[in-house]
Amino acid sequence: MIQFDNISKIYPRNSIALKNVSLRIKPKEFISVVGRSGAGKSTLLKLLLAEEKPTEGRVLFKNHDVHKLKGKELLLVRRKIGAVFQDFKLLPTKTVYENIALAFEVKGRTNQEIKEDVPQVLELVNLRDKADNFPAELSGGEKQKVTLARAIAQQPEIIVADEPTGNLDFINTWDIVNLLVKINQIGHAVLLATHDREIVNALNKRVITLEKGQIIKDEKNGKYTL
Repeated sequence: MIQFDNISKIYPRNSIALKNVSLRIKPKEFISVVGRSGAGKSTLLKLLLAEEKPTEGRVLFKNHDVHKLKGKELLLVRRKIGAVFQDFKLLPTKTVYENIALAFEVKGRTNQEIKEDVPQVLELVNLRDKADNFPAELSGGEKQKVTLARAIAQQPEIIVADEPTGNLDFINTWDIVNLLVKINQIGHAVLLATHDREIVNALNKRVITLEKGQIIKDEKNGKYTL
């Protein structure tokens, strides 16, 4: 489904974020990307989201080079990639319901479909009782659940999660991890960038280890070994 083909990303002053990275992601895979701070985890995800362009190489989504797409074509690809970030990126003036409904609107859903679908997504992330709350009224864990719900509403083929538990306590961390597992089980691929050893080891899924911008390990049932 996704292919990183000999990717390098070099920032000004010859700062190498990624060097000759190649990997493939299959449909419905769950992959943890691990590495020390500055290893290139976030850059890898930004390249897939077309927020950054590679210095060399290609990023392919279903054989389309995402960095050669423009306008509507790029928008259509981005809609197939649900993004979850550490800082939530929720709209502060909209309620939980409205934040999620907006994602459905972008997909072209009718008002009736939105009324039916939003409660189902809220049920999935255990937030049905928070539908009328604004982001400022939520805990960090609840905000991240809304972010996940919004990503699911896009009906993506892959969820890209960049340190989604970085600002959360132990209980909320595992709530988010369990939701990512559930999302994977219902058919979405998950690409999780994390520095949390316990999460990676408990998942027992494919683990890609980055060091100084290069893949040093790619294991099917991997562990956090740094």
